[in-house]
Amino acid sequence: MAVPVFEEYEPAPDCDCPGCVLQRRALAAGEHPAAHGCRRALVLVTAAGVVLGGGAAQPAAADSAADARSGSAGVPGMSAAARTADAPETATSTEPDNEQGGRGELHGRPLPGPAGKPAAPVTPATTRAEIINRAKVWVEAEVPYSMSTYWTDGYRQDCSGYVSMAWGLTTNEWTGSLAQFATEIKREELQPGDILLFHNPANPTKGSHVTLFGGWTDYTHESYTAYEQTKPATRRQTTPMAYWNNSDKYLAYRYKGVTSATAPEEPAEPATPTTPTTPPAPTTPPAPTTPAPPAADAFPGARSFGPGANNAHVTRLGQMLVKRGGKRFYAKGPGPVWGEADRKATQAFQLAQGWRGTAADGLPGAHTWKLLVTGKGKNIPAAVPAPAAAPAKPEPATPVAAPSPGQAPAVPPFPGFGVFRPGVSSPDVTRLGKQLVARGFGRHYTKGPGPVWGEADRRNVEAFQLAQGWRGADADGYPGPETWRRLFAPAPAKA
Repeated sequence: MAVPVFEEYEPAPDCDCPGCVLQRRALAAGEHPAAHGCRRALVLVTAAGVVLGGGAAQPAAADSAADARSGSAGVPGMSAAARTADAPETATSTEPDNEQGGRGELHGRPLPGPAGKPAAPVTPATTRAEIINRAKVWVEAEVPYSMSTYWTDGYRQDCSGYVSMAWGLTTNEWTGSLAQFATEIKREELQPGDILLFHNPANPTKGSHVTLFGGWTDYTHESYTAYEQTKPATRRQTTPMAYWNNSDKYLAYRYKGVTSATAPEEPAEPATPTTPTTPPAPTTPPAPTTPAPPAADAFPGARSFGPGANNAHVTRLGQMLVKRGGKRFYAKGPGPVWGEADRKATQAFQLAQGWRGTAADGLPGAHTWKLLVTGKGKNIPAAVPAPAAAPAKPEPATPVAAPSPGQAPAVPPFPGFGVFRPGVSSPDVTRLGKQLVARGFGRHYTKGPGPVWGEADRRNVEAFQLAQGWRGADADGYPGPETWRRLFAPAPAKA
């Protein structure tokens, strides 16, 4: 009986059909997908030989034994587990399914090499500022989350594709391969551009995720600014260390190709060799003190700002903000102790750049700092007289002086964003917590509520925001004016 011939097809690099995706994953894992079909074919051929009289069965068995000595079913390098495993009805990949796409080239580029396997990992050099700036591009574009589609830059639109893009990798990686491009570090050593990675090798679909570290949000190091690709789209928001769930399983990594802030300026020194004839040139090395200003101008890190911060960087921030139109926010100072005036002035500057949401939270990041230090960006606009009439709105509270029996209580004025931040103590936090409990959103309190803002407050606020139908950054657990208004507004009367 003639043995059927099986042709092997290499997967197309830009095809998203299940077959090509499956083959590319198997190639990345080191196994050729055709092995599954070959094993099943040999079983069928052998069985057919037995039924037809045994004459064809012996050669088939002999061929099978010969193939087993060279690998498995004619495919060199097949693992022992793969040889003994019974072939399933549907071809499967040796690489487990995961919440991201598999490792592969950037979308639109051909797979290198005759075997179609990805090239050896490379770590292009980059700076922390470049990493964060690339990450902000997707945040501003609100790139939608997807495990199978690619953004215009060729990177896959999932969490690991996002980090691959931010690091400037030449390939699309996944949570199971990102660690080979980085060095594990301690959490307290985290700096902007590093990552927090959780990969579940047993089942990557159960919690595997990666976030890009953007800096600490306060001196306690209990939360940080996370850049991440998640549903529905790329976001930047304050996140508890290391994540909302599986926190203890996340590991901190630093990209191997990251360079210091001053390193890119060193190549400028070869300009001095233009005067090799002047031996006294070595006396000019004091000139390398010129790189010092950029070092002084480097972003000191998010941990330098926020409630409880007390350092010279806060003073300098305030001075720069005053020069850019923020003097009206300071009754005195600026000074080294972080206060509400610093937050409001910073937020006003961020809003002047056209930023909104979490990008204008009043806490300076690397980009805000760079614009202030270099004198770039837009200045804080002068106060418009019209808003001065706005404070008249709280006057509806005056009816409280003569409330009628059936009149609903007035909504108290929103105390400001700075009150609801980790470690801040305020009676408004207690007031918020009690109202959450009264509205049926207090299940995360084990005691209290109390005056110090904590994770229980944030999670209860988040539950209330989700109940309003809000999602993403609109339901981050931090109350804004609208959350406050809805929470304290009289509950609708039951019919």
